[in-house]
Amino acid sequence: MSINTKSLREQVYEHLKEKINAGEIRKGDLLDLGALSRELGISKTPLRDALLKLESDGFVEIMPRKGVKVKALNLKDIENLYQIIGALECAIISETANKLTENDIDKMAKLNEKMREALDDKNFDKYYELNLEFHNTYLLLSDNWEVLRIISISKQRLYDFPRRKEYLPEWEYNSLKEHAELVELFRKKDYQSAALFIKDVHWSFEVQKRFILKYYPDAK
Repeated sequence: MSINTKSLREQVYEHLKEKINAGEIRKGDLLDLGALSRELGISKTPLRDALLKLESDGFVEIMPRKGVKVKALNLKDIENLYQIIGALECAIISETANKLTENDIDKMAKLNEKMREALDDKNFDKYYELNLEFHNTYLLLSDNWEVLRIISISKQRLYDFPRRKEYLPEWEYNSLKEHAELVELFRKKDYQSAALFIKDVHWSFEVQKRFILKYYPDAK
């Protein structure tokens, strides 16, 4: 028997995120708290608590006397998220990359090849999962769980709400080249260059802007 140790607020938070991810609750939709409360069979208190956390993490906007709206990203949001992720991943590499082993680096290289195979097979969901695993190989060397949470939430806001079915092959294949360059910098133990590369290239809004504008055509 499995025991759910999460609080009711956390369970409702995860449930609502899953509905947004699946596109059942769409960007711009106003949420009906009464209907959600009845659907989940809970009082409005844990629902409000979950919505406050969703607002704090940037997924929804609470509009006084109007309701709760799923937040759509604009270009400035995207630029800010890229800056946040780039700065934090850069800091983690600077502080912890010396802990990377040869096995870790080999694993990253193999994951990058598996990502290429997933792209060749047009399996973007698999590519996305492998991409997260690639980055987590060095990110999880950090024990700063608050920083890791911010990175995770930022990536979810960019790519998971909802998860896009389409993708840009040119962008993804370009990312594989960047991954390969990062792996080589790790092999050379040039951690300073690796840290700057992740911030100034891989997570640079300006460098990636030509792809971002195609991937987020509705962002203003």
